[in-house]
Amino acid sequence: MRAKCSRAGCQAEAKSLIEWRNPKVHSPDRVKTWAGCDEHTRYLIDYLEARKFFLGTKTLEHKHD
Repeated sequence: MRAKCSRAGCQAEAKSLIEWRNPKVHSPDRVKTWAGCDEHTRYLIDYLEARKFFLGTKTLEHKHD
């Protein structure tokens, strides 16, 4: 099963993992992730950066069956 993009309403295949944390809610060792497709990764990063939640991105590696 392929991961789909975390952008609301998007059904596209995710290509990257976007790492984030809300420091008011999460402990420093907690890292949450969203999946981003080619079209929405920048949108999701911008959203998180505006709130100072963004930590980084990683390429999503798909396992072959």
